[in-house]
Amino acid sequence: MLKIELLESFIAVAECGNMSKAADKVCRTQSTLSLQIKKLEEVVGQSLLLRDNKGTTLTESGSTLLNYAYKMMQLNSQAIHDLKDCQNREIIRLGVPTDYIKFYLNSCLLEFIREFTCIELVIDTDVSGNLFKRLQQGEFDLIVATHWQAPVNGELLFSRRFHWAAAKNGQAHKRSTVPMALYPENCPIRAQVFANHQLSMRPINVLLSTPSPQALCMAVENDLAIAPIAEFRTNEHMQILDPHEHGLPPLPIFNESLYLNPETQTEATMQLITLIKANVEHLSDTID
Repeated sequence: MLKIELLESFIAVAECGNMSKAADKVCRTQSTLSLQIKKLEEVVGQSLLLRDNKGTTLTESGSTLLNYAYKMMQLNSQAIHDLKDCQNREIIRLGVPTDYIKFYLNSCLLEFIREFTCIELVIDTDVSGNLFKRLQQGEFDLIVATHWQAPVNGELLFSRRFHWAAAKNGQAHKRSTVPMALYPENCPIRAQVFANHQLSMRPINVLLSTPSPQALCMAVENDLAIAPIAEFRTNEHMQILDPHEHGLPPLPIFNESLYLNPETQTEATMQLITLIKANVEHLSDTID
């Protein structure tokens, strides 16, 4: 094993070209330095120095070892530096809606991780209803969540409009019992579908429950079901259904907002919040 103190002495001798000057540089006696060089040569099994009346020069093996010695000393210094900087490592717990995590990662969260290397960002995804509950239980420092009402104890980021979407020229939306693909339980979008469904409307048959907007879109495009699709995700393979014309529950505009745990706010969480807010314009109209 190549010990750091031996490499430090070896580098000093290589740079000074003289045992006496090298000993002064590393604050050791010349005899101690000579013993360290001898021990290092025993470890590597090679002669590292050529000695004469003018001083010391490196052998070919010594030159090879010197390159490694510099790298190992650099790594050693970097490790100490990083450990000192991160000895009080902070953890930020962030909750984000499952259907929107990609956009937050691409717009701001990866930038935050890259910039603040001594902060551990723990991201968890869930439907918004569960995120609200878990924030109240102290599981998060902040969340981004969706609701149809304006935020009471949060800050509005942007609003999202949803439409009932069916396959273009499809048949699913014409059935007497409407096949639907919806977000899971505790999702505000799903909650509003059932809250606004009236007895005079056609009955609903939920065929698919998923947090994945891509899965909802595929179910629609393949004419398996209709689904509430965010306006920016609708495409040429879909048709937008008028809820009054087709006897469907009306969909309100949904608000994407920031909610904080007031007991765990730090300077770092405020920097993250500032970064998220700075990217609101990109998030509100990003297309998958």
